[in-house]
Amino acid sequence: MCDDTRCKPPENAPPKWLKLRNFVKALRFSTRWEIIKYIGEGGKSTKEIYDYLLKKGENLTKSGLYYHLSELKNAGIIEVAKYIENGGGAPEKVWKLRIKRIVINLIEEEGN
Repeated sequence: MCDDTRCKPPENAPPKWLKLRNFVKALRFSTRWEIIKYIGEGGKSTKEIYDYLLKKGENLTKSGLYYHLSELKNAGIIEVAKYIENGGGAPEKVWKLRIKRIVINLIEEEGN
């Protein structure tokens, strides 16, 4: 696994390396892969995602879900598609995939 002590960027690390590191950190938990799979081509609300994960047997608190969603969002993998007003409280977020594919070019091309 990649954590802050084992994946420190080398001095003067290229931005590509840092982006890859963010992807690795975001994708290191199976719960996050389940979230990505469930969101799929459409969008899902936070509540829908939470209910789905509970049905799949995930032992997850709501704050745990928010943490996973935040990590995926910070890595640029998911984003908020819209907000749903539910009357009285804070609006609920609907999430969608921001990217559906990650490509890693291991060899630097001329000019990059």
